[in-house]
Order: sequence, then structure tokens, then C-alpha cells
Amino acid sequence: MTKLALYFRLIRADKPIGILLLLWPTLWALWMASGGEPDPVIVLIFVLGTALMRSAGCAINDYADRDFDKHVKRTVDRPLTSGRIKGWEALMVAAVLAIVSFLLILPLNTLTKQLSVLAVIVAGTYPYFKRFFAIPQAYLGIAFGFGIPMAFAAVQDTVPSVAWWLLVANVFWAVAYDTEYAMVDRDDDLKIGIRTSAITFGRFDVAAVMLCYGVALGIDLVCGWMLGLRWWFVGGVAVAAGIALYHYTLIRERDRMRCFAAFRHNNWLGAALFAGVALDYALG
Repeated sequence: MTKLALYFRLIRADKPIGILLLLWPTLWALWMASGGEPDPVIVLIFVLGTALMRSAGCAINDYADRDFDKHVKRTVDRPLTSGRIKGWEALMVAAVLAIVSFLLILPLNTLTKQLSVLAVIVAGTYPYFKRFFAIPQAYLGIAFGFGIPMAFAAVQDTVPSVAWWLLVANVFWAVAYDTEYAMVDRDDDLKIGIRTSAITFGRFDVAAVMLCYGVALGIDLVCGWMLGLRWWFVGGVAVAAGIALYHYTLIRERDRMRCFAAFRHNNWLGAALFAGVALDYALG
């Protein structure tokens, strides 16, 4: 396998689910901040920036976890863990991607650039929270949702309170879907001492996932209503709730592969919410 192919595996270019889970909240925010008429240039900047920063985050995550991943069945064959690339290469890839991402936002206002610095700090420090924080998925939710305040800043040159509430909703959504993900690796994580929400919640893990879905969708519903969104949006939230209930059927037996399927299926939950937002502005 060539170096370029290994770098593509490092940044999970073959697994776009991570990009989508970052992208959907960013798109909700862009549409909400602009009243359903976002500037296409700003949308393009955020789409490309989201893909680049998620890829950089994967490289940083693998560098931070390179010793732990050797003991996890799902990650033992990653390029860095298996020794096919070096640690400095992963850091180089992350740095290049982060720099290109920052260059993309140069046309945007100062507030957006300032928030981008915070976004990089959060993304870069997340992998280390698993060493001591009982629910690192909450911190992941901040990292995965930071496109929300940045989107409002880019469009409105301010970050209203509703944007921060949408970020809170994203934290609960991230705890839900990443707990499903953590349920896949629970046995390995217990052996190596990694902290995850699946371990912290214990036998209440399924109930905690469903509660987080409920809180996230409830906050989203209130925020959308405050912004003037009505029945198409409510329909999108209802579809998302139905998807969350479907995830319950996948995770209730705690089967590893079904939990992983539930995690991946969150793309459709995010898509349903975006469809509700977009349709309400277009047709409401």
C-alpha cells in the first residue's frame, strides 16, 4: 500500500460517517442563521472546512491513541498503530489539513476566525479526555458541534443564545451516538483503562442513549420554534425521533455489530433534521 493510500486511511477518507456527523449540525446552523438563504460561498467554505478538520482530527486521535489502539480489535490494523506510518507523519498530515482549513475561512469575519481557534483547541485536546473524563463523548459533542456557533458568526457576525442551545443539543446527540459506538469497544476499553460513556453508564447504557436522544431533539424543537420554524420542521424532528426509536431496537441487546450499525445510522437522523429545516424555510 502506498504512503498516500495509508494517509487516506489515517484520515478515514474511506469512512465518511464522521464528516457527515459534523456536517449536519453545521448545515442546520447555516440555514437557521440565514433564514433559509445561506450564501453559497459560505456553505462551500464550511463544507470543505468540516471535511478537512474532521480528517485532521482523525490523525490527531490516532496519534494520541497509538499505544491504546494496539489492544483494540477494531483499531489494531490502523496505519499508525500497525507501524506502517510514523507518529511525525500523522502530526504532519493533521497540521497541513488544519492550515488549509484555516486558509479557507480567511474571507470570513474576525469572530469566525477567533472561534475557529477554539474549535482547533477542542478538536486537538479531545483524544486526551478519554484518559480521565468519565463521559468524553460530551466533549466530543462540543468538538463535533462547534460549526454551529461558527456558522452563526459567519452569517450574523454574532453568536445568539439559540446557537449555544443548539450546541448543547448537539452534545446530547453526540453522547447518544458515540455511546453506541463505545458499546462496540467496551470489553477492550475496560482492559486498557480508557474512559467511555458506555462504561460509565454501565447497565443503564441503553436508557442513557435514549434519554440523550430525547433531550437533544427536545432542545432542537424548541430552538427551531423560537426561530419561527413550524410544521415541516416539526415533521423533520418527528422523523428523527422515529429513527432514534429504531436505534433502540438495534442496541437493546448490546450486540456489537448492531450497536455499530446504530451509530452509522445517525447520518439519517441528522439528515432528517436538516430536511425539516430546509423544507420549512423553502415551503413554510
